[in-house]
Order: sequence, then structure tokens, then C-alpha cells
Amino acid sequence: MEAASTAELPWLHMLRSWRCRMQRPWSYTDPFQEQDVVERFTWRQGILFGAATSYVHLEKLCEGSCATVYKGISRINGQLVALKVIRMQAEEGVPFRAIWEASLLKRLKHANIVLLHDIIQTKETLTFVFEYMHTDLAQYMGQHPGGLHSCNAMLFMFQLLRGLAYIHQQHILHRDLKPQNLLISCLGELKLADFGLARTKTIPRQTYSSEVVTLWYRPPDLLLGATDYSSDLDIWSAGCIFVEMIQGQPVFAGTSGTHEQLVKIWAVLGVPTEDTWPGLSKLPNYNPELVASRRPQRLRVICDRLSRVPAAEDLASRMLTAFPRGRISAQDALLHGFFSPLPPQVYRVPAGQSLLTVPGVRLQPEICDLFASYKKGQLSGGSSKFW
Repeated sequence: MEAASTAELPWLHMLRSWRCRMQRPWSYTDPFQEQDVVERFTWRQGILFGAATSYVHLEKLCEGSCATVYKGISRINGQLVALKVIRMQAEEGVPFRAIWEASLLKRLKHANIVLLHDIIQTKETLTFVFEYMHTDLAQYMGQHPGGLHSCNAMLFMFQLLRGLAYIHQQHILHRDLKPQNLLISCLGELKLADFGLARTKTIPRQTYSSEVVTLWYRPPDLLLGATDYSSDLDIWSAGCIFVEMIQGQPVFAGTSGTHEQLVKIWAVLGVPTEDTWPGLSKLPNYNPELVASRRPQRLRVICDRLSRVPAAEDLASRMLTAFPRGRISAQDALLHGFFSPLPPQVYRVPAGQSLLTVPGVRLQPEICDLFASYKKGQLSGGSSKFW
């Protein structure tokens, strides 16, 4: 963590106090809010975007093989940020994935897509400055085991599909949807993140690698070696995440590679045939011995909590269809009856505006939170505890 100098400590104290008093929500429409900077921070004029000194590192959040993510604060506008510091390779320079992610995120402006504020490049590192999000869906589910409140699963799923519908309209495939790549704010806003594996789909019959998407969320067509795929790839992953939110555990949790993963899928969906999946036998990894004698079970048998939530099993079944062209689109899924309890205003919210601006749309207390509050004697009927 980068330590603040003695001279900066009063500034940090004043900044924290100002943040507590700030009333007007930060808008999504203008990521840099330059006018606000001029009006509110005239005493800090001269601090520019693109400079490492414009951000203070507060604490390390996580570390990977080629990048480290820090929680930070912007000296430009006082906002909390996430600083993704990518280490440069001496021989290779800037990693291709980083270049691609930056180019995509600069053009994607949506309330359910993580916002890229700034990019900082030095000789040793490339830093992406993102809006700060409090947790991700994997951590949230880990803190609330046994399945989420059905209203929260509905709220998260609607936002996930809303973000997917937007990028699919832009002819972009995410190709790495999993709970760890879905960020969540303290209010319950969900945003798609990590576009390093994303690709554009503008040419018909354009082929890609089948070695994408984390195994548990990889569709059967990719497991069988398909390289000609489209937005249906992301729909399968989203369906797996949907069931996991309701059931409380991954639906296809294989452990030993693609063979076991396919066996788990066929056990639920049934073995496909050329009648149900045209062109199945032409896929590179097709094995007639693999697609054999298992009798399928309905999703509700494997995931019993689905049957307790109205229309959940039907939506999951429309997303988790073996034949890729048979999967529902993100745009059509938003209109599914599962989301009928949401107020109709959610369909009129502009792309750059959060779904939580609609009256009555809010994150609900999870059961374990209510139980913990009850045990502590702090339960209050009008409050909601998040995480």
C-alpha cells in the first residue's frame, strides 16, 4: 500500500468528512464529471487524469499472476476507486488482454458495466482506474450460503441480463461470465467486469477459441470443441449463475476436466441427438460413447429450490439448453415472467441509469443477516442489512 505523507493526512480527513456530507448521487452519464470537479475542488486545481500521483492507494484488495488490485481514492474528485495495476513484461510490453479490455471499456457506457475512469502508464506498470465496488457476486454468495433471497436473485439477474443485452447489441461477447466477474455495490447494483477475454462478433461464421469461460460455466458446445459461437455462449454462463444464486451452489461443478463436465450436464439436460442438436456429430470433441445411456433429471430435481420460486425453473431451462441456437436471448429473457414482480418502470430506465433509481427496487435483507440481527437484538423492521 502506498502510504500518504504527513502533509496529506489533513486532506484525507477533510475529504472523508466531505464524502459523508455529499447528497447528490454521482451520475453515470459523464464518467469524469469535469464540471463538478471545477465547482467543488477549486482548491485542488492542477491535478490531472492520467497521472499516478492523482490517486492514493489505501489497501490491497487482491493479487493475481499479472495484476494487483488496490482500493484507492481519487485526488481529482474525492471518489473511491479500484486501481488494477498490471505488471509490464520487459520483452512483451503491454499485455494484449489489457489493451483489448481498455479499448472495449472506453466505448461501453452502461449502468451495469463497470466504469473505467482513467488509465495510467509507466515503464513498469499499466494501471486501470475503475469505479469502486464493494464486493463481487462470489463473495456475496459466500457470505450468504444456502441460496439468496429470491427478490435479490431477481434483482441481480435482471441487472446481469440488462448488461448482457447491452453488450450483445454492441456485438460483443463477454466469454468469461462467472460470479467473480460480477461486481456488486453496497446498494445492490451489479456490474459486468473483466473484459479481457471479450471479443466482437461482427462477421458471420467468424470462429474463436473454445478454450474460454471457466469450466463450471462453459456451455456444452464449447466443451465439444465448437469455435463458431455467438451471444448464446454468455447466456449459458448466465443461466448457471442464476441457478447458483437460487440453489446456493454451482449446478455443474465438475472437477476433472471437460469429460466430467459434459457428463454432469447430460445428467440434467439429457443426451442430445442430431434431432435436438443439428450438427452435433460434426463437433471436434464429439464422442458417441460419451453421449449415452444416462436418463435425464429435471432441473428442479437437481436444484430443488427452483420449484419454490415462481417461473424460475422455466427461465433457467430456457437459458440452459444444450443446443446453442435454442437458448433465449438476453433481451427476451428480460421480458420473462420470472421478472413480473418488478415494477414496469424498470423497462424504461435509461441505459446509463441505475435500476435502483426506480422506487421500490432495492436489495432485501438475506435470511442469515436477519437471523444474525435477531440474535444480537438489533432487528428493526424498517432497516436492511447488506454485507
